[in-house]
Order: sequence, then structure tokens, then C-alpha cells
Amino acid sequence: MQPDKLTIHHLYADMMNMYGDRGNVISLRKRCEWRGMDVDVVDVNIGESIRPTGCDIFLFGGGQDREQALLADDLSGTKGADLRAIADDGGVVLGVCGGYQLMGHYYETAGGEKLPGLGIMDLHTEPAADGEERLIGNVLMRVPDPEGGPEQEVVGFENHGGRTILDGAEPLGRVVAGHGNNGQDGTEGARRNNAYGTYMHGSLLPKNPWLTDRLIQEALRHAGYDGEIEPLDDGLEAAAFSSVAGRVRSRG
Repeated sequence: MQPDKLTIHHLYADMMNMYGDRGNVISLRKRCEWRGMDVDVVDVNIGESIRPTGCDIFLFGGGQDREQALLADDLSGTKGADLRAIADDGGVVLGVCGGYQLMGHYYETAGGEKLPGLGIMDLHTEPAADGEERLIGNVLMRVPDPEGGPEQEVVGFENHGGRTILDGAEPLGRVVAGHGNNGQDGTEGARRNNAYGTYMHGSLLPKNPWLTDRLIQEALRHAGYDGEIEPLDDGLEAAAFSSVAGRVRSRG
């Protein structure tokens, strides 16, 4: 039987909400509600523990170096261990920009400080070299289907100075246009089990409803539901995606 409630745990919502990252929370909530499923949104801040309910999605947003330093300290104890265990068990976790960087082994700031990460993914992030600019702009990437179906395109917006290196992690997708993880190797984001990391900010899920539905479906499966979620009429969303993706692709 499909669970009647999903809980979105918005990690550090008061500190890590750059470039509209709460838009990802809104998209998940609305697409659940349109299917008749109740949603609880729980903000989890510094000093607060994680309390899974059985049907959960955990979201990290983006932030600046100062915020990430505070978070790295907070994640060094029980909270970080709990998140690793959740990811290891197939729980759904989405990290965006600064949150994504903290899912790796470490993030080195522009000032040379190495902030320890969660180690959920086999990757690390380095600062830009002297003379290198921030990686800013729209991104289009192709994402493989984990169940062997056709690739999907994902469009979003990035703004980051750090260069993320995949030490063994599987990339979330391959860049068609934009910079991606580091502007060099053509990768964008990373994925392990049902944990996802990306540099695309809060327009990610609103612009890519199929990815929103994948996260919801994976959360339900993790809760023991083996059915398929009800499809929605995404005609307007598909038209908006095609328009944006076409413009980004043409600019290469």
C-alpha cells in the first residue's frame, strides 16, 4: 500500500537557501499533494537531530564558505553519521551546490581551509586556481536512466567557484552546455544509490518534473511500496522545459 505521507527534511533551511533552493522543496510538496499525498516539511537546523519517519527525502541547499564551515562542524557528529547511514541504506538525499560539496570527502575553501565532508560520495572539491573565474550560467546535461531506459535531459542554473573532482563517484550526468563539476571533464553532479548531488540550484526540480517524480518514487520504494506513482499532466512543464533547453543548447 502506498504511504499516505512523505516527510521532506530541509537541512539547514535557514542558512543554505541560495538562489531559490527552497523551490526544490515546493516542487516535491506540490507534486505529492497533486497525487493526494500529505507532506510534512521539517526544517533541520544546527544542533537539531534528524528524525526519519520511514518515508523521507533529505535536502541540502547551497550556501557560502562561512555557512559551510558551521555546517561541517555540526555534521561531524551524530547527525553526519545518521545521514551516511541513510544514504548507505538507499534513503533519498539531494544535495545542491554547497550541500553537494559537503557530501564528498572534503571541501577546500578559497582561503585554503579543508572542511571535512560526509563521505557519502567518493569526491572532493578544490578552490578555483588563480585567474580562474566562477562557473556561472545555465546548464544542460544528459542523465542516464538507472533502470536502463533512455537518457533524460536536465536543465538548470549553476554559480560556483569550487571545482569538484570525482574520485570514483558516478556522475549524475554529462554536460551538453555549461560547466558542470569543474568545467573540464564534462561531468555534472554525482549519484550513489538514491543520493544525488548537483550544482544546479532551486530551479532544478521545478524545471525537471520527471526528476522530482523519480525522487518521490524512490522515497516510496524505500518505504516498502513497489507500485508506480500516478502520472500527472505535465504538458505545460514539458513546453517550458523544451523552450529553456532549446535556448541553452543553442548557446552551447
